[in-house]
Amino acid sequence: MLVPHQLTPAQAWTALREGNERFVRGEMDHPSQSIEKRAELSSAQHPFAVLFGCSDSRVAAEIIFDQGLGDLFVVRTAGHVLDTTVIGSIEYGVEVLGAPLVVVLGHDSCGAVAAATSALSTGDMPPGFVRAVVDRVIPSIVGMVGHGQDLATVDAAALGHEHVKNTVQMLQGYSVTLANAIAEGRCAIIGLEYALVDGKVRVAETVGDL
Repeated sequence: MLVPHQLTPAQAWTALREGNERFVRGEMDHPSQSIEKRAELSSAQHPFAVLFGCSDSRVAAEIIFDQGLGDLFVVRTAGHVLDTTVIGSIEYGVEVLGAPLVVVLGHDSCGAVAAATSALSTGDMPPGFVRAVVDRVIPSIVGMVGHGQDLATVDAAALGHEHVKNTVQMLQGYSVTLANAIAEGRCAIIGLEYALVDGKVRVAETVGDL
């Protein structure tokens, strides 16, 4: 059963943006982390955003957006690659928990993007199930990397940017649930890029009313 959140998609994005600004300044509020808040959340959760990001240990969502318990419904995979369980988890956050915003969070120096770039250029694929991650990044960047291309000539930042944008578009295109929520104004999707050095997030793509 859908439980609408009190925030609009634009208000949810403002809350995240302001949290990131506090993180960048080193002036975090560390909200929603008290004993009382923990007890309050024991019976239900109402996160104001679904955060779909890369599993990279340097990009912890609650920290870089200065949020706490119950604020974000977080889904993470290496290279923020999509599959049906990921999309189902995101849909759960929007349709069941009522989150008004979906964030796709990429970052610079992403190992999954680098591995996909190398695979396209050299033809060498990584072993094991890491290949499944690379396979899902390749469609985002295949038009930007040629076989045999010198990796030193590849603009890694541009590839990461394109992968974030493509992930946003894939979410909207694959999920009727999300597309309907966006059309009804209940939800929006925003693609962000996180810079490891300065800690800032920058907008790469938006879908919906923000």
